[in-house]
Amino acid sequence: MSKQDYIARIQIAVSQLHDCTAIWRETVPVCEMFHGRAIWSGEVEVFDLTGHAKAKQAYAWSHLDADGGERTQFVTILGIPPVDSPQTAVRAAIIHQVREGQK
Repeated sequence: MSKQDYIARIQIAVSQLHDCTAIWRETVPVCEMFHGRAIWSGEVEVFDLTGHAKAKQAYAWSHLDADGGERTQFVTILGIPPVDSPQTAVRAAIIHQVREGQK
């Protein structure tokens, strides 16, 4: 899949999940470190939002199913404080994943 097709797919996901218009702004590489080890590394797509009551930006990326499947999962994080950058969006997703795993 081309980068343009990927951005179009993730843009649709952001728009549908958050019931607003998403306009792609940029791709930001992020590497989240913990105790000197990279625990997440990838590209985060940044979108400007219109029509959302609380957020003006969203951050999004995708990955394959955690169970080794071939389905693409989209992660979208709204730019609502304390999330204000691609880096803090990745951190928020990691924290959420850890908390869900502890339930």
